[in-house]
Amino acid sequence: MDDRLSRQLAFALELDKEKNVLRQTHLSGQGRRENDAEHAWHMATMSYLLREYANEEVDIARVMLMCLIHDVVEIDAGDTYAYDDEGRQTQAEREEAAKRRIFGMLPEDQAAELMALFEEFEAYETPESRFAHAMDNLQPVLLNTSNGGADWAAHGVSAEQVYGRQRKTELGSKRLFDEVIDPAIREHIERGTIRP
Repeated sequence: MDDRLSRQLAFALELDKEKNVLRQTHLSGQGRRENDAEHAWHMATMSYLLREYANEEVDIARVMLMCLIHDVVEIDAGDTYAYDDEGRQTQAEREEAAKRRIFGMLPEDQAAELMALFEEFEAYETPESRFAHAMDNLQPVLLNTSNGGADWAAHGVSAEQVYGRQRKTELGSKRLFDEVIDPAIREHIERGTIRP
């Protein structure tokens, strides 16, 4: 086996570790905690299904790949809960080191390609990255609402925190924010599962 194939297979096996990174969000219907790989697959599939609601025309294959690789760095860096202010202070540093190690396992051309795609996602500057982020924000809202808001309630999340994160969803899909996310947040504020 040549070095290129060996490196590609080593990276493919490394990706399996993403299945062990647990998120704070539970599967629908009060299921167990979701892992990063499930989250990425769900987002990628949703992006394909909901692409007509992107604010701008997007290269959907690029969006789907962003969705699939955006949390690979959490193999090393761990999941940082969206509303964990303390954890977010070191998140960029942890994820940068993880990005270099994990994507660095690949042949140079593929490593550069995936690092650039990861950085594009993080920068929020292209239609594709904005829509991928909209999926990253919408997916846990769908799971939280299916669970009666239990994850928000368990963490004592406030409306200000949820809106602070979700306002960026509008950059990728105003329609999904207006018709799905905002009504869900309002409902859970009324129920008391999101603090006012």
